[in-house]
Amino acid sequence: MKSKIKFAAALTALTVATTFAIPSSEAEARRWGYWGVGALATGVILGAAMASQPVYAAPSRCWRERRFDAHGNYMGKVTVCSRY
Repeated sequence: MKSKIKFAAALTALTVATTFAIPSSEAEARRWGYWGVGALATGVILGAAMASQPVYAAPSRCWRERRFDAHGNYMGKVTVCSRY
């Protein structure tokens, strides 16, 4: 799990660094040049990499338990899971 946290922190740091690395000047209607194409490609690659990662969920333990109604009659077994 620690590697996923480190990866997320590094990705966040890279995103923030990229945001501040782009020079801030007046917006002009002109061609993107290499910076725009590179930023777009980087965004697509990182977005695809993040989307392909499964969302982390805590492992769960499951077991079967017998269930009874309010009168003590046996109702059957159900699967019960708890996350830790």
